[in-house]
Amino acid sequence: MKVETFPEWRDKGIDEVLYECRELLEDVEFPTANRWREAGGKILGHFQVYFPEEIAHAAGMLPFKMRGFPVEAVQSDSRFGSYLCSILKTNLEVALSGKLDLDMFVTHPICDAARNLAGVFGRNFDYPCEILYLPQNANSSHAVEYLRGEYERLKLRIESVVGHVVDDAELLNSVSVYNENRALIRELYAIRKDTPWSITVNDAYALLAVGGMIPREEHNGLLRHALPLIRGRDIKRQDKVRVVFEGGFCEQPPLDLIRTIGRSCYVVDDDLLIGLRWIVEDVPTEGDILFNLAESYVERSAHSPVQHDLRKPKEEMLKERVESAGAEAVIVTAAKMCEPGLEEQVAYVRWLDREGLPYFVSEFEENMTSFDHMEIQLETFVENLLFE
Repeated sequence: MKVETFPEWRDKGIDEVLYECRELLEDVEFPTANRWREAGGKILGHFQVYFPEEIAHAAGMLPFKMRGFPVEAVQSDSRFGSYLCSILKTNLEVALSGKLDLDMFVTHPICDAARNLAGVFGRNFDYPCEILYLPQNANSSHAVEYLRGEYERLKLRIESVVGHVVDDAELLNSVSVYNENRALIRELYAIRKDTPWSITVNDAYALLAVGGMIPREEHNGLLRHALPLIRGRDIKRQDKVRVVFEGGFCEQPPLDLIRTIGRSCYVVDDDLLIGLRWIVEDVPTEGDILFNLAESYVERSAHSPVQHDLRKPKEEMLKERVESAGAEAVIVTAAKMCEPGLEEQVAYVRWLDREGLPYFVSEFEENMTSFDHMEIQLETFVENLLFE
C-alpha cells in the first residue's frame, strides 16, 4: 500500500531529522499508525522481543512494535496483578484507550506475564490475539522445522485477517526490504562504535526505534538519508568512557534516561530493541522463504535472555559485545519486576567480577521521570575510571 506515514523528516538536515524521530517516538497519539489506518491499512501489534515482521509486511499489514509507551496505566491497571513489569500495562493501555487501533495482536512466551498477555488482550478485544511459540530449545535438530511450522500457522492467521493469500513473491519482496533494513541498522551501529561522538545514544536510539512504527521501506529511506549526514558531521570528540549497555532487550528505558547516560559516557553497543536487529546476516532469498526465516532465527541471530541456546553462553556473548565494541566498562541494568532481566543481571555481575571489568548496576522503569540520583552515581563511576 502506497502511503507515507512519516513525511516530517524529508528535505531536512540531520539535526531536524533526529528531532522529528524523537518527537515521533514519544507521541502517544501514534500519527503513523493513524495515517496508515486512514489509508485503509491494517495493523498487527506485536510484543517484544522478536517477531518475523516480514510475514505481516508481505500481507500488506503494518507491523507495529509494542515496546511500551510513556502513558499512565489508568484502565489497564485493573486487568493485571500488582507485581508485574510496566510494559505489559502500557501496551494494553494504549489499546484500551483507543489511541492504537489494532487488527491483530501477537505475543510470545518469553516469560509467564508475556505468555498470558494474549489472553488478557483476547478478553478485551474482538480481533485475533495469538501466541507465537518460538522454539525453547534452539539446539534441537528439529528447531528450524518446528519454527517453520509456527510461521506457517501465523501466516494463515494473518491471511484470515487481511482476506487474501500471501504468495512467495510477496514474501520474497518483504525479505529483501528487511535485509536492506538490517544492513542499514548495522551501519548505524558501526558508526556508534567507530565515531560515537557523531551521534548521541538517545538520537541513535530514536532513529532505530521509529522503524517499529512505520513501514520498513520508509525506515530504509530515512536511514539512507540520515547515515551519510551523520558520518559527515563535524563534532569534536570528548573525553568519555566507552561503555556497553546491557538490559534493554524487552521493556525500554525512558528516552531521558538514555540521554542521561549519554551525557556521561559513549554507549558504543547495547541490546536496546534487539528484536529489530535480531537477525545479524541477510536472510537467504532462494528456496522456501518461511524456512529461511526460521533458520535465520536459529542460526543467524543475536543473543538475548529470552532465547535459550547453549551455543551462546550469556557471559561469552557479553564478552564478545564488549570486545567487538572496544568498550571499557559495562552498564548492567534491568527493568523492575523483570524476572529474566534480573536473573541475567546476577550472572553478568559475577562474570564481570571474575574478569575484573568495571561495571555499573542499575534498574529502570519505562515511566520513571527522575534521574538525578542515578546521574550522580554514574558520573562518580565514570570519574573514577577516568582519573584512577
